[in-house]
Formats: sequence, structure tokens, C-alpha cells
Amino acid sequence: MFGICNLAIVPVRSEPSDRSEIVTQLLFGEHIKILERQNQWARIKIQFDDYEGWVDSKQYQVISEEQYNQLSKEAIILNADLIDYITAPDNLLLPIPLGASLTFLNNSEINTSNFDFEGTKTSGAKPKSALISTAFMYLNAPYLWGGKTPFGIDCSGFTQMVYKLNGYKIHRDASQQALDGEPLSFIEESEAGDLAFFDNEEGNIIHVGIIMENNYIIHASGKVRIDRLDHLGIYNPELNKHTHNLRVIKKII
Repeated sequence: MFGICNLAIVPVRSEPSDRSEIVTQLLFGEHIKILERQNQWARIKIQFDDYEGWVDSKQYQVISEEQYNQLSKEAIILNADLIDYITAPDNLLLPIPLGASLTFLNNSEINTSNFDFEGTKTSGAKPKSALISTAFMYLNAPYLWGGKTPFGIDCSGFTQMVYKLNGYKIHRDASQQALDGEPLSFIEESEAGDLAFFDNEEGNIIHVGIIMENNYIIHASGKVRIDRLDHLGIYNPELNKHTHNLRVIKKII
């Protein structure tokens, strides 16, 4: 079975329970493969990044395998505003967040509700320099484990969505993203838009941020914020200390 998210934001959980932690989110228009059904729950794989988790079966629309494959081949079209709305013939207004997918709206067999969108769209690969201006759109968004929107976002959800809005695909979790790209030996070799990864005392990658010019970094920690970056890691001037230990810098694009 296959499906598409027809709601603004849907939680994807680690286990089939409303009490289970949210590991990521489905945004409007993202399509999925259904791997397993268990009572009211479905274990899914998100087509964009192959991420798996459980969603409530009432929170997506079933589509055919043919429709799933067709969507997977088409260029991704995304909402480019912090928040906008979808309209329907019955005067329904459905708010959607930045990065919601609009690709299926042109397909009448999938868009059975006759949703329409008149806002700002983005599609295709942008210059690397555009990554930072996109990142600023999330500035001050509160940190939310598993979040992917300006209303709540985690560190790797932030980097993934910034890259996605500029036409690039990277993995969902920081530890997965750290496997991509080309490692750089020094901060001085990096460019604005490169990713910096940080580890814990056990050496596990637990954090990621987007490098800016002049040794600054924008990242989600408490909120999406801008801090200093040096060879030790992230320095928070408000706390007057380093908060994250630098592990590796990667050039993704």
C-alpha cells in the first residue's frame, strides 16, 4: 500500500502508540510506502529520505503504486513561505508550513479534494549561496525533537529542510548526514552552506549545523540560533562557554 499526507503536519512515531516519541514529521504532500499495518497504525517509509516510523492510519490518503511511482519521478515543488494555505471548493482553508510539498496538486487522480494553492512555490536546485538565506527563515524556531517546521524543528530536521528547499536531498538524522559529502580538514576550508557535525563523549554524532561566513554557525539548539564556530566547536556567547564538540566538517554540495 501507498499513501500521501493530506494534512498540514503529521507526527511520525517510533512505536505504534500516541504516547511514543516523535522521530520525524510528515508534511503536507509527502508520499509514503506503507510497510505494515497494526490496528489503527501504519509503519511507513517516507519516499524522500527512506525514513521509517509509525503514523495513525487516519492521517494520510491512500494512493496507488502507480501514483506513488509517478510522484517519485516528478520534480518536487514546495511551499516557499513560512506559512500559507491550501484552498478547496468547499471554502476549506488548510494551513501548510514552509517546505510542504505541492507536487501532487496537478494530478487530479490524487488531488481528489481539488486542493488549490496560489502562494509562492520553489523547485529545483539553487546556488549554494541561497542556503543561508533559507536558513534565516527558520531563525528563532523553537527546538522540537523530530520537528521539521518553523513551529518546531530539531537540528537535523533544520539542515535537511534548508537543503530540501534549495533542491538538494540529504538524510534525516545527523549521524546519517555525517556519512555524506567530502570531509574538510579545517574550518578555514569551509564555505557558507557546508555542514558541521558534533559528537558526545562516546564519539557519537549528536548535532549538526550550517556554517556561515566569518566563523559563525546557524543551528537548532533550544531554538534556531546563530553562534560562533571554532576548532573546538560551538561557542555560545550568552553562556560564555562551548556547548558542542566539533567532530567533522562536510562539504555536501
